[in-house]
Amino acid sequence: QVQCVEAGGGLVQAGRSLRVSCVASGSIFSIHTLGWYRQAPGKQRELVATITSGGSSNYADYVKGRYTISRDNAKKMVDLQMGSLKPEDTAVYYCKISWGHSECWGQGTQVTVSS
Repeated sequence: QVQCVEAGGGLVQAGRSLRVSCVASGSIFSIHTLGWYRQAPGKQRELVATITSGGSSNYADYVKGRYTISRDNAKKMVDLQMGSLKPEDTAVYYCKISWGHSECWGQGTQVTVSS
């Protein structure tokens, strides 16, 4: 059974940096897209950033220039380096890894930015 598990997150002051990571376990072949999403209280889940297996990345406007997504295809890992954090970045962050016609979501990791 495939599982995606996040690590990292936590409480950080505004302006600081934080890194979250996600690794997939199980039989996964031909990963094509890895990504991060977030959901703040009372809001819908939204895209943060995605990266293809070839390395092409895409960012939501509200994190461009502050966040960096990276991946290791062989290790089935995707990381999100978050910088210049703002209180409005507070949310549960979820990873998603897609391969073939399948995908897995992580359980979510809380990121809280204090002002």
